[in-house]
Amino acid sequence: MQLTPDAVARERAWIADRSDRIVPIINSVRSELGTVFGTDVDPVTTEQYEAAVENVFADGDLAVNVAALVVLLRELDVKDDYPGFVVDELLGRELAGMLAGQQPLRLLGEATFHFADVHVHGEPDDDAGHDDLDAALAAGFQTRLPGWDWTARPSPFAPD
Repeated sequence: MQLTPDAVARERAWIADRSDRIVPIINSVRSELGTVFGTDVDPVTTEQYEAAVENVFADGDLAVNVAALVVLLRELDVKDDYPGFVVDELLGRELAGMLAGQQPLRLLGEATFHFADVHVHGEPDDDAGHDDLDAALAAGFQTRLPGWDWTARPSPFAPD
């Protein structure tokens, strides 16, 4: 794999073009998590998702790392999948964390990846890492984007 500025730009476009697949996963994850935690979570629009993709890729250092993980997950395949389970989980969790942002959002993105991953299934002909890629994109961006009440209020732990 060789990552050039053009290659990173292609990955940005590929991720943005996945809005028709990723936005419904985000909204499904938000709805299910809202039920689990007894709260309402705002759905995400295609425009919000695409703006978040642009925001991630505006930081060149972050962009090159996100692009690398996306390519690795998209192309990862292991015969009979189970031996590769650890690898695609590790890469997916890392990608979700990068997309989510700084702590504590990073940790929440990583945790949400595992929740999303159980609910996301690729097509039968997809490589092993493809469903993890979709779960990671959904988990990371859903964490980064507003819509959770607790992120819209000041922290009760902030200094006076």
